[in-house]
Amino acid sequence: MMISTRGRYALRVLVDLAEHSGSLVPMKDVAARQGISKKYMEQIMALLVKDGYVEGVHGKGGGYKLTKSPDQYTVGSILRLTEGSLAPVSCLESPDALSCERMDCCRTLPMWRGLDHLINNYLDNITLADLIQPEEPWSNYVI
Repeated sequence: MMISTRGRYALRVLVDLAEHSGSLVPMKDVAARQGISKKYMEQIMALLVKDGYVEGVHGKGGGYKLTKSPDQYTVGSILRLTEGSLAPVSCLESPDALSCERMDCCRTLPMWRGLDHLINNYLDNITLADLIQPEEPWSNYVI
């Protein structure tokens, strides 16, 4: 599993909005702070608006803000939105995936399912609120 720039940038944008919550934040300000091109950020913001993660107001005095409090956004949900799947192997990408003819006899499938569970559980237990804290509560994760 490799997280794309879209996933990483979406996280950075949402963390930035969480840090500046309470008012509309101009996209150009976020883009400048995060070092993201405005054109690429427009694509990311369109996706985040479409799925209700942020709301935006255009024009003078406009900008973007989170639709919920930072503790209601998990890293897992954000990455699944931007990446489509966090599955480590293609045969686990969707619940009804039968893309592999060897699923019935695959000796490694349980291992991949376990890894998929660990990845999703880990990322679903980190919120934007955690990421804006000076401490790193997720760094004490024990398997």
